[in-house]
Amino acid sequence: MTTNETRRPVVVCGAGPTGLMLAAELRLAGVEVVVLERRPGFTGERESRAPGVYARTIEIWEQRGILDRFTGSRTGRYSHFALLPVGIDLGRLDSPHAVLLLPQARIERVLAEWAEELGAEVRRGHEVTGLRQDADCAELEVTGPDGPYRLQGAYVVGCDGGRSTVRSLLDVEFPGTDATADVLLADVSGVSRDLPGLRQRPFPFVRSERGWLAVSAVAVSTAGEDVLRFIVGDFTRPPVRRAAAPSFEEVCETVAAVAGIDLSGATPQWLSRFGNTTRQAARYRVGRVLLAGDAAHVHPPFGGQGLNLGVHDAVNLGWKIAAEVGGRAPEGLLDSYEQERHPVAARVLLNTRAQNVLMTGGPDIDALRTVVAETLESAEVNDRMAGELSAVDVRYDLGGEHPLVGKRMPHRELTAPDGSTYGSLRLLERARGVLLDLSGAPELKGVADGWADRLDVVTATCPQATADGLSAVLIRPDGHVAWVAPQGLAPDVRGLEAALGRWFGSASAGPDGR
Repeated sequence: MTTNETRRPVVVCGAGPTGLMLAAELRLAGVEVVVLERRPGFTGERESRAPGVYARTIEIWEQRGILDRFTGSRTGRYSHFALLPVGIDLGRLDSPHAVLLLPQARIERVLAEWAEELGAEVRRGHEVTGLRQDADCAELEVTGPDGPYRLQGAYVVGCDGGRSTVRSLLDVEFPGTDATADVLLADVSGVSRDLPGLRQRPFPFVRSERGWLAVSAVAVSTAGEDVLRFIVGDFTRPPVRRAAAPSFEEVCETVAAVAGIDLSGATPQWLSRFGNTTRQAARYRVGRVLLAGDAAHVHPPFGGQGLNLGVHDAVNLGWKIAAEVGGRAPEGLLDSYEQERHPVAARVLLNTRAQNVLMTGGPDIDALRTVVAETLESAEVNDRMAGELSAVDVRYDLGGEHPLVGKRMPHRELTAPDGSTYGSLRLLERARGVLLDLSGAPELKGVADGWADRLDVVTATCPQATADGLSAVLIRPDGHVAWVAPQGLAPDVRGLEAALGRWFGSASAGPDGR
């Protein structure tokens, strides 16, 4: 082995969307970070299991000022639940966004470029083979292109996927359910849009006694190719553990058997298979090592929540690790990552398990699908499902009686003292806490001065403040509300001080935050 490296950055294992988002979050907070990725390069341009992201992820990228980097992406409005004939209308959310259709490969490239611009070091072709930790640091054994070496980190975060090496080395339990189905995926070009079933709305979907077939447009194309994604589940196919990608002949035979559609004249662009395994790590933190993204939770892609879930893990975790590294973290801050994110992932797993049942066969399931589809026609039910799928309605249990505490700060139009206007999502580009003062109460700024090195105080007016019942809001770096001053009441200065201490540590000695 080579000589140990003496630096102690935060080490992120995995350069997928979760790991790259986390690396950028850490760099925004000024923390040195090294990303280790086993693969020598990016995910192939055509190999994109995730076809897009939902409103909360789009909001996060707008908060960090990088949404414009995803230029040319198409937008959508509808999602699905178990591919029922009634789509989930995401256009009714209290958000300026609904769905952004872009491939995972492109997401990875944009996030990698951003993270590296911020100063993250991404090492590709470096595989983690060992892990130990003590009270001072975590140490990884790594095999890179030039041979093995050791790397010490102040903290290590496993973002290395469902078969996480980091999770395995930690010996963290990964309970859940094994796969019961084998599902084939094929991105193909040269398919006529006039094929039976492809003009169904909101989603082309065929279900028979043999299985089911879903078809969607894919934002993965080169040279203007029109690419369609066929995902087919065959009730007669047993699950195949870690099987290779299917042949195109296998896909064509299965699609013909399930839906009576002949794909043999199409051109395959990418072929894959997956199961419906559902598992969640029993613990997200062991000492100085943490888990995020698919390393912490895996589930079938029904509903399209997986990539989003990992990005949200990263945004919740990054500022908390940064506070620990900077010596500013209040007691229990890093443990709040698991406390907040574990229940969110558990709910997503429950959601996908329900969809998995609804997509199986038999007359009893046919009846259940009919009842659930009729229920989804209710605006109230549809809105609840939209909030859940998009994660816009996620609320952490932070205490406090106001309904906004624990939820993400919604988009609101703000007017600065100079008359300029801007959206509230842009308050968080620096990934710091924000005290948004909508009342101009001088005592609020006086309290916040002690946290000026970690907190931005923004004074503005908001036409929607009356409807929201707000006069001031304390927003964490991840966009979730930690404290609210209701309109019409004197600000609870002691409550604000307590919230600042809880999430940002002790106040600095001087009024300028130094």
